[in-house]
Amino acid sequence: MSYRDKDLPVQDRVADLLQQMTLPEKIAQMGSCWMHELQTHGKLDLEKSKQRLKQGIGQITRIGGATIMTAPEIAKTANVLQKIIQEQSRLGIPAIFHEECCSGSLVLGASVFPQMLGLACSFEPELAEKMTRMVRQQLRALGIHQGLAPVLDIGRDPRWGRIEETFGEDPVLISQFGVKYIQGLQGNDLKEGVIATGKHFIGHSYSLGGLNCAPVQLGVRTLMDVNMLPFQAAIRDAKIASIMNSYPEIDGEVVAASRKFLTELLRDQLGFEGLIVSDYEAVSMLKTYHHIVANFTEAAVKSIQAGIEVELPTNECFTEALIQEVEKGKLEMALVDRAVASHLTKKFELGLFENPYVEEGSFIDLMDGPEQRSLAANLACKSMVLLTNNGILPLAKTVKKLAVIGPNANDPRNMHGDYTYSAMLDLQIYQQPANSAFINLDKAAVEAKKVRTPTVVEALRGKLPQTEIVYSPGCALNSDDVSGIPQAVEAAQSADAVVLVLGDRSGLTLDCTCGETRDNTSAMLPGKQQQLAEAVLAVGKPVIVVLISGRPLAIVNLAEKADAILEAWVPGEEGANAIVETLLGENNPGGKLAISFPRNAGQIPVFYNHKPSGSHSNWYHDYVDESVEPLFPFGYGLSYTQFEYSDLKLDKTSVTKDESVRVSCTVKNVGKVRGEEVVQLYVQDEIASLPRPVKELKAFIRVSLEPGISKKITFEVPANILAFYDVDLNLIIEPGRIKVYVGSSSEDIRLEGEFMIHGSEKMLIEKRLYSCPVQVKE
Repeated sequence: MSYRDKDLPVQDRVADLLQQMTLPEKIAQMGSCWMHELQTHGKLDLEKSKQRLKQGIGQITRIGGATIMTAPEIAKTANVLQKIIQEQSRLGIPAIFHEECCSGSLVLGASVFPQMLGLACSFEPELAEKMTRMVRQQLRALGIHQGLAPVLDIGRDPRWGRIEETFGEDPVLISQFGVKYIQGLQGNDLKEGVIATGKHFIGHSYSLGGLNCAPVQLGVRTLMDVNMLPFQAAIRDAKIASIMNSYPEIDGEVVAASRKFLTELLRDQLGFEGLIVSDYEAVSMLKTYHHIVANFTEAAVKSIQAGIEVELPTNECFTEALIQEVEKGKLEMALVDRAVASHLTKKFELGLFENPYVEEGSFIDLMDGPEQRSLAANLACKSMVLLTNNGILPLAKTVKKLAVIGPNANDPRNMHGDYTYSAMLDLQIYQQPANSAFINLDKAAVEAKKVRTPTVVEALRGKLPQTEIVYSPGCALNSDDVSGIPQAVEAAQSADAVVLVLGDRSGLTLDCTCGETRDNTSAMLPGKQQQLAEAVLAVGKPVIVVLISGRPLAIVNLAEKADAILEAWVPGEEGANAIVETLLGENNPGGKLAISFPRNAGQIPVFYNHKPSGSHSNWYHDYVDESVEPLFPFGYGLSYTQFEYSDLKLDKTSVTKDESVRVSCTVKNVGKVRGEEVVQLYVQDEIASLPRPVKELKAFIRVSLEPGISKKITFEVPANILAFYDVDLNLIIEPGRIKVYVGSSSEDIRLEGEFMIHGSEKMLIEKRLYSCPVQVKE
């Protein structure tokens, strides 16, 4: 059996194995099953597993996030299942175990890092790589080979519950974070890596009304200019190994059944050569949601013809009924072979045929040891964004009495995002899958094994042992009950200052206010939190608002009346410590907004890089009842120090399409404390054949500066980073004047310059760019 010869090229091993496989064995490789389908009452059922895996299987779903197994139990179970496959199936093709890993390994007891929207506010993509290197080590040690992340969708609609999983609103920022995330997860060699899965291809976040599975109305030029860029970067520069389809229809064409999107665009145009997996139940939804097929077998055929190669999370459609479809000529064997070959290729590249097993052990230090918690703390600190501050922050450690109020002040669960074990535990208990361990579960016993997550109240008490801290929740997070507000007001009246902790609960259950399927019509604070805030603000004591939220909120009243507002996002297991360190000045906030804050839900979508006509209601500019401007713009964030920009220089005033301009400036810390500034470079194509955005982020760098210290920042801006798709959908650049803006946010522009691009009227470009080289000198 030459496919067992590790010295042969992968493609030869795939070809040899493929020609030995029967059609039922091929169909099995295109399928998957939930871990609980192999269990009885939450315990591994050997007889059931042998029967289910007798032909082999493509993937096994959620051995961590959909069970109550600890890390050692996961590794042991994965080994048992791989051994069953080796001994019971004819060809011994190992299974891929996949798991979610958006903000950490979704495993009981594993580290919980900040959610991606918060991480993007660090404007430091290398942090994503540091995080996923750690995630890779954890997952691979447990026998898990594929991670269902990163989300590469453009996040411009805060009503959409999954906005927290995105890297924000800007395609360049998303591309840079996405590439680093993928590189950290996959590593240099998949034999030691974990397959990254870019999702959701394509347009998922543009759904009507912000609803998770609603239709998308998305023009082809916007799709190619904006939505496609992060996927282009992931495919070309990070060599992403897998792509997952999006749920919705785009302009009437359901992506999961679209050859145009999944083959012609993804494979033929973008050059993707990896594995295409379905989003969970996306194939069956062709019947149940979209009503474009009469049965699940038709759904399977249609999706395979479109380009989907593996059905997740289980075989509803990719069943043995496909055998008859092949025999009747309704499904080409060549398409089945291509799908199976694609899957087998990844299994060979992962090294599973050489060794499908993992070493069993305790994994304590690997799952959530000091190194992991240190990284979680650093990521959380880097993601903090200071929105307002009248001088009350940093808070004096000599404060005698502090009232800590709000539904998020003392709830560790709300520090965790929608794809964390905490959220999945809630979901599994709610859904109670058959044969799983979640039926009649002793939740407290499982909770005791989760990662330790301090609350803001606990962190403040730990940092301020001499301060009297009075805690009052005031109201529930999303309830009409206001009976607790008077007690909260009393606490505020008795204190020298108030820390008011408000926001969201992230997850997929009905009590959550953001996360997948938890879409909103409003951008306001949930429940009666606004009423609580108004009552506390009316007391007249200094009020510091902390937002723990998975989305930008419309907080006009808070912005006007609170003494300070800190956006902490969904900060993970070390989030409370990061919040308190920031409030006390031990961490000087340097985060910048990766997404604009609306004033009102009626503005949505509101984003900085709109077209020239995008900020005009009419010649009066604004809405009847509101400004068109965001409450807080993209790239914005305050510090406890101040930065001065000077000495803008461009080394050229004109370039051809193949040349670059070096843009340099000096940034100086003119304040009294060390701080970190994100220096941002934007461009504007002043006159073009098609309307171009008023500004586009093209480069950025986060620099650390001691008081009085300056650094010279040099961006090398290639002319072809200005490329866009013309009226005929050709990638071009045009001659003309290019404005250059350097500043502290998309609105806070400190320096301006310009250069000219010379050449013919329309110059074709082969490759889009999403980043500029940056140098920092003392």
